[in-house]
Amino acid sequence: MYKGEYSHTIDAKGRIIIPVKLREELGDNFVVTKGLDGCLWMFDNSEWEKVEQEIQAMPFTLKEARMLARFMIAGACDGEMDKQSRILIPPNLREYADLNKDVILSGVGSRVEIWSKERYAQANDFENMDAITDKLIELGFRL
Repeated sequence: MYKGEYSHTIDAKGRIIIPVKLREELGDNFVVTKGLDGCLWMFDNSEWEKVEQEIQAMPFTLKEARMLARFMIAGACDGEMDKQSRILIPPNLREYADLNKDVILSGVGSRVEIWSKERYAQANDFENMDAITDKLIELGFRL
């Protein structure tokens, strides 16, 4: 299970150093794809297989299922760690997530999210957590 927030930079070639705690769980080979909210999602291969199976199990006659498959599967790339513990983010994924310099890697359970620092701050307004928690409790969430 991935957890924690890590601040890093992306270099001019699109490489990011992966922190040791995330690297140990991620392994040498993984998948990077477009995520929701304008970030990237990084899955180890076993978690990616689960995601892919869920998407493939949806009826392709549903437009939303086809769109999700295009978004996540067509937008995905296989990744690997180099000897300096860096991963290369392809240009199309860097553009989607607006990754330029400062990035946040966020471990959120089954995946690692890769955010531009600015977008992370905009998308994650933690000032309103009481209202968010109340809404989730209405949906059955338990602490």
